Amino acid sequence: MAQPGLKSRTVAAAIAEALRTDILSGALASGAQLRQDALAGAYGVSRIPVREALLALEGEGLVQIVPHKGAVVSALSAAEVGDVFDLRILLEPRLARASIPLLTREDLAELDAIQARFAEAVARQDRALWGALNAQLHLTMYRRAPLPRSLVLVAGLLQTSERYTRMQMARAAADRRAAAEHAQLVALCRTGKAEAAATLLAAHIEAVRADMLALMQAAG
Repeated sequence: MAQPGLKSRTVAAAIAEALRTDILSGALASGAQLRQDALAGAYGVSRIPVREALLALEGEGLVQIVPHKGAVVSALSAAEVGDVFDLRILLEPRLARASIPLLTREDLAELDAIQARFAEAVARQDRALWGALNAQLHLTMYRRAPLPRSLVLVAGLLQTSERYTRMQMARAAADRRAAAEHAQLVALCRTGKAEAAATLLAAHIEAVRADMLALMQAAG
């Protein structure tokens, strides 16, 4: 028997996913208002799951709840870029060191498959797919690390940084570099070179951060 509130949480998750997709794609721009009553009408639901969805997106940094104004799409922030990417540089090499020696043949085959799909998505300029595959590849590299709290934190950071990553990878040089560095990371995983992979990861994440900050500065 379903628990009370389960349906509401499921609807809220579906609404959050739809709004997340629109924010990440740019269909909902920074500063756009997200009115609960309008969203409830659009999705044919009460305001309760809409409110839950907006709170979830606020936790991901995609939405800001403003007093007397309601929910708005968060602005792209240099401060957030610094915070998110500093945390990723701290946590992801640590996860790689712990996970890579424990990766199975199945894990390595999955990494190869994800990397192949990522390279195809870059060639097709499919930003929605490459954002998802970027996070999937990173998390697959780390999945064997016996560090469950760090894994949860990094999964959240990758989700938050997808908005920035999509914007940064819109530059041809950046997407080619990302595909090449992912291929190098997978090769290091296959040969069990965890320390070299951790070093490359830190440089890879730092390069994305530097590109993002340069783009934001150029945009004014």
